Formats: sequence, C-alpha cells, structure tokens
Amino acid sequence: MNAVGQPMPAHKKEIHQFHNLTDAEARQKEQEMAEELFRLRMRKSTGQLENPMNIRRLRRDIARLKTIQHARVLRGTGE
Repeated sequence: MNAVGQPMPAHKKEIHQFHNLTDAEARQKEQEMAEELFRLRMRKSTGQLENPMNIRRLRRDIARLKTIQHARVLRGTGE
C-alpha cells in the first residue's frame, strides 16, 4: 500500500525488490534480465513473440536496476 492507502503498482513492487538485493545479487539479476532480453529479441525477429511489450518492460527494469546500482556507487555503499 502506498501513502494514500492504494495498492502499489506492479513496477513499484519490482523496484522495491531491486533495492533489497545485495550487490552480487543485483549483478546476477542484471545478467539474467539481459539474457532474457536477448531471447525476447530473437523471438521477435523470428515472429514468435506474443507480447512485444515484454521487451519494453524488461528494458526499463534493467535501466531501473542499473540506476539503483549507480546510486549505491555514488553513495559509497556499493561496488
């Protein structure tokens, strides 16, 4: 629930989960998402992709994770 008492959107829950990852877990998650993005792009090129919005969602999740990792570096709490 957010401050207004409404349910939290799915992407906000995902961001919250990213904050709870250790540096090693975050690197592993980023690698897994990059591999999944590659697979989705391959499926798109062969015409087998059912939902092209998954590519957009995954690209944005990778960017969110990288942003969190960079913020940790700037704060001095990450690698």
